[in-house]
Amino acid sequence: MNTRDLGGVVVAAALPYRADDTAPAGLAVDYDTYAEHCRWLVDNGCRGVGPNGSLGEYSSLTDEERRRVARTAIEAVGTDGIVVVGVHGPGAHQARYWAEAAAEDGAHGVLCLPPTLYRANRGEVLAHFEAVASAGLPVMVYNNPFDTKVDLTPELLAEIAQIDNVVAVKEFSGDVRRVLEIRERAPGLAVIGGADDVVLESLLMGATGWFAGFPNVFPAESARLFELATAGKLAEARALYEPLVAAFRWDSRTEFVQAIKLGMDLVGRRGGPCRPPRGPLSDVHREQVRADMGRALAALGVA
Repeated sequence: MNTRDLGGVVVAAALPYRADDTAPAGLAVDYDTYAEHCRWLVDNGCRGVGPNGSLGEYSSLTDEERRRVARTAIEAVGTDGIVVVGVHGPGAHQARYWAEAAAEDGAHGVLCLPPTLYRANRGEVLAHFEAVASAGLPVMVYNNPFDTKVDLTPELLAEIAQIDNVVAVKEFSGDVRRVLEIRERAPGLAVIGGADDVVLESLLMGATGWFAGFPNVFPAESARLFELATAGKLAEARALYEPLVAAFRWDSRTEFVQAIKLGMDLVGRRGGPCRPPRGPLSDVHREQVRADMGRALAALGVA
């Protein structure tokens, strides 16, 4: 396995909780269920998992929980897949700390946003990723201009790509035109689809991976979609993709964590509640997720 290559379907694994009055917000991380879920994703054809991403609610965890979540995923996957640990932090020193911890724990790579809680400028962004890359693991930088207010444009990515150990970008802008431009400006940088609802378009334009949300619900089907798209089998890929897109669109909405967890509940997996600041879905959103999931499941022959 080439662990410099962070492509394929890597699932941002959702984090289950169990009721515990002594834990933050009355919810303790259910590590055993999380380990089983990570294993299930790999066993169903996904290349690996990504603990401690936004979908994994990393910002709601204590430092002890965050480290243990990563270790749980690494142990569960073993040698059968890759683990790309989220190391997001407000500043370079925090992000580097988590990258060093991931290296010590045996991760294959790290996923990193620009500085969170602060709109960093070009020089600060470069310094941030240089610090993370110095931990020695392959780095997938994460472009999410909606949450960070920092846009890793193709021009800026061309500079970031010059940093040793930076090997990929998770592209979440939703603008599929960028896939080709990034490949032109930074030909050594792998482009990884970051938004589920434009993943087919991104793969057809040359993305080599999918850092995914809804494969928490549909791992085997998602792995099949990736296989068809990267093989250029467009008609078959579209036939599988189009019924899923209504559900996939929730991956790009504010309530994406709650929606994906509800989707997991609807297929008999363990989604469950979120920790604050994320609350439950509104009744309107809950019914819409149910409807979108219903169409997807019917198309897959599940409902």
